Amino acid sequence: MTEKKAKNILILQTDQHRWDCMGAYGNQDVHTPVMDALAADGVRYTNCFCTHPVCTPSRYSFLSGQYVSRHGGWSNHCTLRSEIPTFPKTLARAGWKTAAVGKMHFTPTYLDVGFQRMCLAEQNGPGRWEDDYHTELMREGLVDENDLIDQVEEFRAGANADYHASCGAKASNLPDRFHSTAWIGRKAMEALSNWNERESNLLMVSFIKPHHPFDPPRSFLDRYDPGALTLLPGWTDTLADVDACLNEGFFPNRDLTEDTLRHVMAAYYASISHIDQVIGELIRSLKDQGLYEDTMIIVNSDHGEYMGFHHLLLKSNHLYDPLARVPLFIKYPGGDQAGGVRSSLFSSVDVTTEILTSAGVEVPDSMEGIPIRGTPRGRPQVICEAGSGRRSMIRTRNHKLLLNGGMCEDLFFDLTADPLEQKNRLHDPACQPVIEELREKAEQFDREHSGGYETLVDETAPQIKQPDISPEKVKAYFRERMTPEPSAKEHTP
Repeated sequence: MTEKKAKNILILQTDQHRWDCMGAYGNQDVHTPVMDALAADGVRYTNCFCTHPVCTPSRYSFLSGQYVSRHGGWSNHCTLRSEIPTFPKTLARAGWKTAAVGKMHFTPTYLDVGFQRMCLAEQNGPGRWEDDYHTELMREGLVDENDLIDQVEEFRAGANADYHASCGAKASNLPDRFHSTAWIGRKAMEALSNWNERESNLLMVSFIKPHHPFDPPRSFLDRYDPGALTLLPGWTDTLADVDACLNEGFFPNRDLTEDTLRHVMAAYYASISHIDQVIGELIRSLKDQGLYEDTMIIVNSDHGEYMGFHHLLLKSNHLYDPLARVPLFIKYPGGDQAGGVRSSLFSSVDVTTEILTSAGVEVPDSMEGIPIRGTPRGRPQVICEAGSGRRSMIRTRNHKLLLNGGMCEDLFFDLTADPLEQKNRLHDPACQPVIEELREKAEQFDREHSGGYETLVDETAPQIKQPDISPEKVKAYFRERMTPEPSAKEHTP
């Protein structure tokens, strides 16, 4: 059967979304009927992994189809070089209309990566003082207090005990209409309304959530009873020493209790359900316009989230599966392979290649992915990098080696016998042949990527059109509106 080319492409990207936190992946607690139905209309991939468990490096890999050690964007404050091809650039040169809405996390904020239009809602770094979302909040006399406390050091330093005790899990202080998820959805709807049958369109919708702070609207938070939730696989009652050596945690992992985790899970799930509802509105718009059938729709995330795995929360620790593994399903044009489930190993750079292949556009030689539909067996192993390349994960279907660059002991897991990665068998004599094979493959990867770019921070890099407003004015507004002692109206144990 000939694969039908995509007339339009809609990318729906979440942030810090643990792969098994939606109904389509078997989670019976979180309510995601829209995404579950979308997965049923497409192909659900159960073993897709990001290239790096941090926002900007992972996003640059997705855009460029390159591993981080090739494109060089190792931190959340760096610039993707203009000479590196991206899928938006490639599609735009082929005559596509390209746009992005939501969180991009670029430096500079409106960096030209091939999107002809961007309407941004940023969170961390200088982007929040320059984007469309915070500019609109200022015009409306609003302040995203929860997010400022969580993401801006000067406000986090003065946060009250309630924030720390709840790990930032509380109802949003914003009117529902101006919650970032609702705002991004509204702007995405406006972008979709400009699609027409005469053109091919790419729209990337990138949500800030379910990234912390876990602050969904109250109406969504009330849908979840923390006590009724099932703890996710991998929760342990205490923090092991091996998991304490790399990072203490944004919220100290040793202090995490089951009760706190349950409240965090409720807010996390509520944030995902909020995104699900917004995605439903976008899907209805496509169907109403008669564009759904020929549109390729991709749901993915930039990286995962521990959510209690090994007594950890958020990210910034070992490259365990809940952090490195990401949800991925693709609704192909014409309903190709609808209802399929693939357990083959894939990387997010493969999704980049799949986008261009499905659009019938030539894939640049610089891109390192493989075509997903064209490679049913997937990859023999996947690589995820971290810590400016000092740490890495190499994983096959049955085994996993974590190389920690001397920061702490390397780890090796037999995933068949130990899928929750709890028994380090690095020194098991029976495992040495597999360990040596994985080390050799990791070393080969390092050699092949040793000529990659150095990290670049270029605040003067070319940008596309952005809001005509002074970042200093925006920053001053939010600073003035923040009270010295944040409100404690919402209390979460």
